[in-house]
Amino acid sequence: MEIKASQVKELRDITGVAMMDCKKALVDCDGDIEKALDLLRSNSALKAEKKSSRVAADGVLVISIGDSYGTIVEVNSETDFAAKDSNFLSFAEKVKEYISNNKVLSIETFASTPLEDDRKTLVQTIGENVQLRRLKTIEFSQDMNIGMYLHPDSKLGSLVTMKNGTNEIAKDVAMHVSAFNPLCLSKDDIESEILEREKSIYMNQAKESGKPKEIMDKMVEGKVNRFLSEVSLLSQSFVKNPDITIKDYIDNADASIISFVRFKVGEGIEVKSKDFAEEVAEQLK
Repeated sequence: MEIKASQVKELRDITGVAMMDCKKALVDCDGDIEKALDLLRSNSALKAEKKSSRVAADGVLVISIGDSYGTIVEVNSETDFAAKDSNFLSFAEKVKEYISNNKVLSIETFASTPLEDDRKTLVQTIGENVQLRRLKTIEFSQDMNIGMYLHPDSKLGSLVTMKNGTNEIAKDVAMHVSAFNPLCLSKDDIESEILEREKSIYMNQAKESGKPKEIMDKMVEGKVNRFLSEVSLLSQSFVKNPDITIKDYIDNADASIISFVRFKVGEGIEVKSKDFAEEVAEQLK
């Protein structure tokens, strides 16, 4: 059966899949658009499954703020090149639209939405693994303010909720959180495991000095206090005015920070370096 160019274009417009794949599906289905569409969807699922084990450590963040919640999602691709692809960015916009209209509390939720079919089709279209890696939703009440910051490359972003103050102040703090990556709100909030690890490192360093124990203890105490000041949000120097701390900045507005979250694309993902031959072999899978 002869497949017309208009049929291929129609299927391409529906799926976004490469022209040759669309034509092959139409040939296999004797020109039946609906059957070809089902075949391509099936192939998309298979290809997505094959590529799912490949490391996806690049991508973008999407952030949306609703009337009572704010959500940040990390959408991953394998390469920066794919992360700039119009099809990938269109998918990211669909994710943003979905979280704008739906309060999503778990990343697993997406697997049972139409976005999952869109993701599988995208994998087939761009030839890379695409994953919705993680999300965080922060809920807030009407007497609270929320601010967001998203870096121009969409690879670094934060959300901050505050009591009192203004959304603009919350936005400033979100920008600061993105820049300085605090581990906790105040010194008292640091995880005990992190604190004990730092103390152990500083004590080992102090022992190498050969000084008396009471002096070593003071050395460790000083380093621990400096560490806590550097990683606690309220103690950090404000990114827009280093002469004051974040605590000073929000105290001036009689505000208090309730919660914050910071995402950076790819953080925590181990990426193995590959030679060119390995990369080509991966793309052929």
